[in-house]
Amino acid sequence: MEIEQRTIDFIPEAERYGKESDLFPVWFGANVNLTSLVTGALLVGMGLNLFWAAFSIIVGVSIGTILVASHSVQGPRLGIPQMIQSRAQFGVLGAIFPMLFVMFIYFGFSVSNTLLAAQTVTGVVAIPRSVSIVVFTLLSFVIALYGYKLIHDTQRWLTWIACAIYAVVFVIVLSNPPSLDYWLPIATKPALVFAGIGVTCTFALSFAPYVADYSRYLPSNVSSKKVFWYTFAGIAVALFAMMLLGALLAVQIPTFNDNSGGSLAMLFGSFSPILYILIIYALLCINVFNFYGAFMAVVTTIQPFGNMRFGATQRAVVMIAIAIANAVLSYFGDGDFSTMFLNFIFLMSYALIPWTAINLVDYYVLRRGKYSVADIFDPDGIYGRYNPIAIGAFVVAILAEIPFISMYYYTGPVAAYLGNIDLAWIVGVPVGACLYYFPMRARLSRTGSVQTATQ
Repeated sequence: MEIEQRTIDFIPEAERYGKESDLFPVWFGANVNLTSLVTGALLVGMGLNLFWAAFSIIVGVSIGTILVASHSVQGPRLGIPQMIQSRAQFGVLGAIFPMLFVMFIYFGFSVSNTLLAAQTVTGVVAIPRSVSIVVFTLLSFVIALYGYKLIHDTQRWLTWIACAIYAVVFVIVLSNPPSLDYWLPIATKPALVFAGIGVTCTFALSFAPYVADYSRYLPSNVSSKKVFWYTFAGIAVALFAMMLLGALLAVQIPTFNDNSGGSLAMLFGSFSPILYILIIYALLCINVFNFYGAFMAVVTTIQPFGNMRFGATQRAVVMIAIAIANAVLSYFGDGDFSTMFLNFIFLMSYALIPWTAINLVDYYVLRRGKYSVADIFDPDGIYGRYNPIAIGAFVVAILAEIPFISMYYYTGPVAAYLGNIDLAWIVGVPVGACLYYFPMRARLSRTGSVQTATQ
């Protein structure tokens, strides 16, 4: 097995391989983990009963996954990573701006996964938490270092193992089902329902900045519809099941979030080591996505300055830096995990949603998938160094969200007037999309380059 040779550069047709169905195990395996489970449990912790938790999961995950799957289609068509494609909207250097927010997402999820893994391990084995953090980080580093193929393989292995074991977990949980009262559509605060939808939508949408990274090796002539639906099915099916299971466990085990891994494993009694291994393995698999994505983000940021090339040595150096940062942040990131993770998800949504609106409007409406890949790597190419239209739309959309924010430490005036309903994640889509679409359409019409040639 060799280290992946490609980084952010275009994948030539001769090096493409695989089929659309390969995307299902990648994204299913990425989501059958403790982090997804905890997210479902958080909905109950917020005050939703099982009916409204399930409603929030179905609506939020569906919305978020539709957007993610739409991004996934870009991979085979362009043959480049997701955030590199953002240069066509923001400019080659301007794309660094949203990249900073994406880096925050990578490290936020990476630290969350590492803390959950350490919490699970230290609940079973008498070793210091710091040792668990270092070992978990090293394993994530090794798999991410080898890259695309090994990541696909580990997710494929995980998919079928997880299906079998979590099916047993569902049987155990449903053998002692919660009272039917928990499933009734009782009157509840709209603010909680909107918050639940926002949490699940953002969790699903968090894959958008790197979803095309895992489809870009597919041949360019694959079916876009199949790419969309296999990506959608992999994410949605896993999240529907895992988040609902998390909500059920939170009802049955009130202290579930205090040690979610231990609480889950104890359901297997004397066979709990099997579940402990699965929990750590699943967290490791998704954490590799974050390491790999962080590496891509760093390279995307550095590459325009001197057109640097990244071989195996440079790849290792960047990965080591990412691993060290993850270990340090995880070591100092302990505390109330549930509150920290919930705040992280909300913060992530405020920047992620305007970016996805701008990217999808550009790809599907303005340029209709037609790009000059060579110019995406050239600061002096047709996309320029900076695009003030995209940057302005991104910033104004985030600012427009502020009055609609409802969080533990800040509630905007509109959110307060509406009864603490957080609608910021909804506001970001139309504001970002409209502020980008209309002036950009006018510019492209003037230059006659609404559609440009693909490489």
